[in-house]
Amino acid sequence: MYIVGLDLGQAQDYTALAIIEVSDDDEPTMHLRHLHRYPLGTAYPQIVAGVDALMAREELGADAELVVDATGVGAAVVDMLYAAGLYFTPVIITGGDVVHREGSAYRVPKRDLVAAVQTLLQTQRLRFAAGMPLVDVLTTELVNFRYKITDAGNDTYGGREGTHDDLVLAVALACWKANSTGPLLRFA
Repeated sequence: MYIVGLDLGQAQDYTALAIIEVSDDDEPTMHLRHLHRYPLGTAYPQIVAGVDALMAREELGADAELVVDATGVGAAVVDMLYAAGLYFTPVIITGGDVVHREGSAYRVPKRDLVAAVQTLLQTQRLRFAAGMPLVDVLTTELVNFRYKITDAGNDTYGGREGTHDDLVLAVALACWKANSTGPLLRFA
């Protein structure tokens, strides 16, 4: 089974897409099969058309799932994906402590997304080929990704100043979905 994570960016941030293949073992392994980063400034209708074409590819199979960052600008793009007839799980990334459903979307703490990737890497259940395009960029993003507790006691996540975390979040969305039991939703 394939899961596609889509992290939506804006003018300053890339839109990134990650495809993982989930093994059907008792303790599934996630194989990162594809990474894509849209050029800065790519129009959202073009991204929607690209995702629509990707999800229709036979190689992914009929049971492929799409997980979309619906935070901020993502809400408008989610509407466009819905209008294109795509089925997906919208995820609003929060700074909270608990995953919960809000309408047809899930509100997921960023810590849960990060933990999904971190746990899979530490247990060697997230694998990717060294020669895959953008894997070096992903590796750099992972190295630069930081966890910080503020003076107010809140946790914050992100890359070092001036770095991106779009590929990390695209992978994290797919890994979170692979480890969650939530159903595939249609945004309405």
